[in-house]
Amino acid sequence: MSAQAQRMSVHDFLAMEARDGTRCEYVDGEVFAMSGPSRRHQLIAGNLFRLTANAARNRCQLFFAGMMVRVEAHNSLYLPDVFGCCDPDDGEEQYVSSPCFIIEVLSPSTAHIDRREKRIAYRTLKSLDEYVLVSQQRMHVSVYRSDSGLWASQALESPSDVLELKCIELRVSLADIYEGVKLPPLQVRDSDSPWWSDQEIEYALS
Repeated sequence: MSAQAQRMSVHDFLAMEARDGTRCEYVDGEVFAMSGPSRRHQLIAGNLFRLTANAARNRCQLFFAGMMVRVEAHNSLYLPDVFGCCDPDDGEEQYVSSPCFIIEVLSPSTAHIDRREKRIAYRTLKSLDEYVLVSQQRMHVSVYRSDSGLWASQALESPSDVLELKCIELRVSLADIYEGVKLPPLQVRDSDSPWWSDQEIEYALS
């Protein structure tokens, strides 16, 4: 991602997005252009949207690669890969303020932002039940789940392991999430692996 030199207001950023249709994120006055996704990224995100859309039908709204999530406490607007909103009063045209789950497919250039900056920001969303990070380098899903404001982490690594999303009552296996995806040979350290372990991050955020 590359930052534009001039800082701008949320109002001006939303006006720019509506006018130009750019693929950017906004973080407290700075605008960051997002790079295009890889084939594996698109396949995994597509599987996730299809699976969540089936579960959410007639219950919640699903968004995929384009709609933003606004985190007012951090003055930010992000572009998750897949997320859902079950709040009928959340009706802004350009962004959602009360998502109940957010899924990011990790990319090498932005994985550290998804694991730290966005995770810290998303913890301020009272509506959020799960924040899910999906590797495209290996079969691995990290789930951060809120229970009355207390967050716990879960690692899923087996094809039979099941991801649960509370608000749409979804239970889906990793085999389904990675269906049709050719993963690269396993490396000693994946390029989208966390710099810290989940336990270290939880301690730092506590």
